[in-house]
Amino acid sequence: MAGRPNKVGIIAVGGPAPGINGVISAATIEATNRGKEVIGITDGFKWISKGDISKVIALDISNTSRIHTKGGSMIGVSRQSPLKDKESFKNTVESIKKLGIKYLITIGGDGTMFLARTLSQHFKGKIKIAHVPKTIDNNISLPDYIPTFGYETALDVGSDIVSSIMEDAKSTSRWFLVVTMGRESGHLALGIAKAVGVTLAIIPEEFKKKNVSLQKMIKVLEGSIIKRLSMGRSYGVAVIAEGMLDRINPKELGVVDKDNMGRIRYVDVNFGQLMKNELDNNLMEKGIETEIINKRIGYELRSAPPIPFDLKYTRNLGYCAVKYLLNGGDSALISMKKGRMNPISFEKLIDKKTGKTVVRYVDLNTESYEVSQKYMIKLLKSDLEDPAKLRKLAKETNLTKKQFKEYFSEIFK
Repeated sequence: MAGRPNKVGIIAVGGPAPGINGVISAATIEATNRGKEVIGITDGFKWISKGDISKVIALDISNTSRIHTKGGSMIGVSRQSPLKDKESFKNTVESIKKLGIKYLITIGGDGTMFLARTLSQHFKGKIKIAHVPKTIDNNISLPDYIPTFGYETALDVGSDIVSSIMEDAKSTSRWFLVVTMGRESGHLALGIAKAVGVTLAIIPEEFKKKNVSLQKMIKVLEGSIIKRLSMGRSYGVAVIAEGMLDRINPKELGVVDKDNMGRIRYVDVNFGQLMKNELDNNLMEKGIETEIINKRIGYELRSAPPIPFDLKYTRNLGYCAVKYLLNGGDSALISMKKGRMNPISFEKLIDKKTGKTVVRYVDLNTESYEVSQKYMIKLLKSDLEDPAKLRKLAKETNLTKKQFKEYFSEIFK
């Protein structure tokens, strides 16, 4: 490990996403062709944050040239954060130095970018860092609504799954509540919903308040089910972004554990079952009998083989990350714009008020969002104000028109 640092290090952090191996492959090939030694740091920051520098893989063209078509990550991933305490950060810094790394490529989401920025600030140019944006959540603020890598593949695979669920719902006269991954934002849920043409999608951006009551969200689902019944259809599929867990009052969710980055561990909350129980109770009280099935999709999407979009996209990103660093670049997120490399300074992606990474939310003021609403079955405020529509809706329940209107008016507050 002695001598002047000159290696290219690659580390993947967070959860898997289709295309990680494409970045690793392209970056390794380009760095090797430029005469650099490349190492893959395994399992994210898990080991180096403990001072263990033995868990690394020597990367070269022979062991990376054909991995770009495979899902998963050949160097593993981990959510371990080196910022959890001073000792972990110190170990991480020293480990990077001991490994002889001069150029570090981080692959991950918004949390990883924040870690990359923190390390960059510490090294002050002595070790140059570039971040490649990876997340199926699509919530990193890239220009011109460019997707993060992995999102398009997750959308493709998720749409196939939900399409089959749609057919099952129709064949069995059931309602399905499908919870999809999506940290804070609803890009994936809404994307799948639009692609398949589901009955309803619920995303965090549609609720103005930070703390939303669980019952308010359940009433949105109830309204859709009742409206479908009034149209003579006893089945449907609702896709719900699990990012709603960050909007619902924590007291209604029970005890919620946090991950190493201080965020709610979505996987520990049985969100689908929680919604199903509440929805079952509310519908029975109104004299409505319907079978509800909850389904969570996420892990099926994260390590899927990348589709052609992500195959070519990640090769571009991996190549550009090496080109940027070896040409003297530092402290930036690597993106592509009109076929050209478009590095974005970490500082431009940090919210100055919160000090955290800027999150890209679904923009509700676009035709893209507008068209999604035109094809969904939702209870609207106008339904409650139209006497004929109100009468037809209330008839599906044991409520009077006045009771129905009072009950569902909360949705629009």
